[in-house]
Amino acid sequence: MTKKRALITGVTGQDGSYLAEFLLKQGYEVIGMVRRTSTINFERIIDIQDKITIVQGDLLDPSSLVDVIREHRPTEVYNLAAQSFIPTSFKQPVLTGEFTALGVTRLLEAIRMVDPEIRFYQASSSEMFGKVVEVPQKETTPFHPRSPYGVAKVYGHWITVNYRESYNLFAVSGILFNHESPRRGLEFVTHKVTYNAAKIALGLADKLPLGNLDSQRDWGWAPDYVRMMNLMLQQDHPEDYVVATGRTHSIKRLCEVAFGCVDLDWQRYVYVNQADLRPADVDLLIGDATKAKTKLGWEPTVTFEQMIEKMVEADLAALKKQHHL
Repeated sequence: MTKKRALITGVTGQDGSYLAEFLLKQGYEVIGMVRRTSTINFERIIDIQDKITIVQGDLLDPSSLVDVIREHRPTEVYNLAAQSFIPTSFKQPVLTGEFTALGVTRLLEAIRMVDPEIRFYQASSSEMFGKVVEVPQKETTPFHPRSPYGVAKVYGHWITVNYRESYNLFAVSGILFNHESPRRGLEFVTHKVTYNAAKIALGLADKLPLGNLDSQRDWGWAPDYVRMMNLMLQQDHPEDYVVATGRTHSIKRLCEVAFGCVDLDWQRYVYVNQADLRPADVDLLIGDATKAKTKLGWEPTVTFEQMIEKMVEADLAALKKQHHL
């Protein structure tokens, strides 16, 4: 049997780095695609960089995608690259659409042209549900996105379905609810909170400005979620799945747990900053992953509280090292 070969776009991101590690353990050959920029941040994959093949390609440039697929002949492609920071999507809606929506089409088209046998995973998002019409949200829940990012993800999701139905590609989408880890970008609220709780505990900061404290999200542990991405591509038939914990927590609760890890009262340090409020916000996201559990046997292994504790511990360690404390 030939060795499985996976191409991961967005390999230097949180999910890409965890997925690359997971696939290497499964015996895959891993090709990681990065954009040609003056500074590429390899920090998240530093421990495995010598075990994977890094190639240059760009979701804005169709010929580069064709070249990468033609040269490396992956058996699976995981599209994790996107402009995924929601506030930026309001400031740069057209660029967000180019990467997060049309980028998916360019990649699917490259697969169709070079090798339609390749199995394709698209990273869909719970942000597609937006202004939710039912709670919890499952695979059949209608979409009503509330940000240019969410809108772009809906396009990416449906073009994946379209290529599956039109060209018989094995193309699936995982509708992933929020998933976090110490590798999450500092601009995202979970890491912003754990990092600042650690900073305040070490005397390196004294306040934390945030946006809507009443927003509720279904937060899971990122390594659990990348396992599901791989599982979806090993099935006999291509199907889309919601990946979630089925439990929801508010930003207030996030603050309470994170500051609690360092024995502080979050209410003394956190305040609402008007500049952090969004033009249109999503109030409540909670996923129903029954299909993932019953069909694929997938379940989360780390609780919300355990995840926040792991993040605060990692932030404390990193800050102590950085400031020689």
